[in-house]
Amino acid sequence: NKNIKAKIGTMITIEQVLEVLKKDRNFRDIIDQDNYYYSWTGVTFDHLSYDSRDVTPSSLFFAKGAAFKPEFLENAVKAGLSFYVAEKDYQVGIPVIIVTDIKQAMSLVAQAFYQYPQDKLKLLAFTGTKGKTTAAYFAFNILKQSHKPAMLSTMNTTLDGKTFFKSTLTTPESLDLFRMMAEAVDNGMTHLIMEVSSQAYLTKRVYGLTFDVGVFLNISPDHIGPIEHPTFEDYFYHKRLLLENSRAVIVNSGMDHFALVAEEVADKEHDFYGKNSDNAVKHGSGFSFKASGKLAGDYDIQLIGDFNQDNAMAAGLACLRLGASLQDIKEGIAQTSVPGRMEVLTQTNGAKIFVDYAHNGDSLDKLLQVVTSHQDGHISLILGAPGNKGESRRKDFGHVLNTYPDVDVFLTADDPNKEDPLAICQEIASHINREVRIIVDREEAIKTAMSETTDSKDAVVIAGKGADAFQIVNGKRDNYAGDIEVAKKYL
Repeated sequence: NKNIKAKIGTMITIEQVLEVLKKDRNFRDIIDQDNYYYSWTGVTFDHLSYDSRDVTPSSLFFAKGAAFKPEFLENAVKAGLSFYVAEKDYQVGIPVIIVTDIKQAMSLVAQAFYQYPQDKLKLLAFTGTKGKTTAAYFAFNILKQSHKPAMLSTMNTTLDGKTFFKSTLTTPESLDLFRMMAEAVDNGMTHLIMEVSSQAYLTKRVYGLTFDVGVFLNISPDHIGPIEHPTFEDYFYHKRLLLENSRAVIVNSGMDHFALVAEEVADKEHDFYGKNSDNAVKHGSGFSFKASGKLAGDYDIQLIGDFNQDNAMAAGLACLRLGASLQDIKEGIAQTSVPGRMEVLTQTNGAKIFVDYAHNGDSLDKLLQVVTSHQDGHISLILGAPGNKGESRRKDFGHVLNTYPDVDVFLTADDPNKEDPLAICQEIASHINREVRIIVDREEAIKTAMSETTDSKDAVVIAGKGADAFQIVNGKRDNYAGDIEVAKKYL
């Protein structure tokens, strides 16, 4: 962070902070414990933080989150902190800027602090229950043909187009997001591709940000639970906020509830793609397809499945609006592969191993459709569900698997976090109307399923973790080689 700060050379005065907050009608008061009310005039900050372990005397600290504890702030004051922003006065002996909404404050102050980097980039955002990462990778490969794109993705993030690192959140916290944008600008990038989750709008990580193009890929029930969205309506509403905050939009005409979305974007620049639209895949097979409409032509594609062809169409239409040529789009789509998305290995006996990130009912159904259309032998599925999030998936998995009665199911651990992985497996099993096998040790489950294949018609599908080389247990990342590496051991 210090290296980035030194490169970008950013700072903000308290007067500028107050101006931003007042313009948003978010400023309430400044409370100074020592009653020297005007002593803060002229104060300048050269660092923003929401982590109490990362502060200096010239930091502006944001006390945010339901789990925030006063002792975090007390420790920051001991480290020299002299100013903070919060929704209440924690009475720790330093001045506090009181705001109505801390998350809105963070986003708008970060934009000003990093000198509005979004104005120096063309911004492309993808939302949807599934396909965001794949579509982002298509867009990255398309745009890099003639432009300099950065990318913020669940799978990998790059701020210079060359070096990649793993993100912790689908959409970063606003302070991190605008810092990363500023670094991309500093690196000479021209475009930024982002995955924007419903949580990003729920927690206002992208508050005040307008995208040049916003893409809505699909919607199905997911992320519904006590610490995420309380209902499907709430989830769908927060997804749609991307369209409201985009200058132009691309929407899948084959998605559920399309009529509502189409009505909402009628007055915006827009393209529809998919079935019942002008921009559609006319003829698709395994590794090629023909498109109609604005992207009319023949395309090569490495990622099998109709849904991946749709993701390619969405990315192509978005990039067309951002300066890509048809040739760029064809070459970018042909070059795209995604770690942990429909990766295929072949055992020595010819059986296929499919590793995919499918982690909700809808994406699992799509994955099994593709595999069962290519493989007509014995098919085994290795599957789990994460702990402490998306509890509705467990029932959804059961409903999907009841429509594939010939698939042999192995239930196993998949980021159990603070729940018992055996209990999670048993809950999934309770929704399946046939016998399944529970092998909590994920590597053992993969090894067992692969040992039962016999020939090239057979397949093992390893779903859920994709390219993640860890297991989340009790809030921490435990060592795990990753599904691809484990599968390679038993080929």
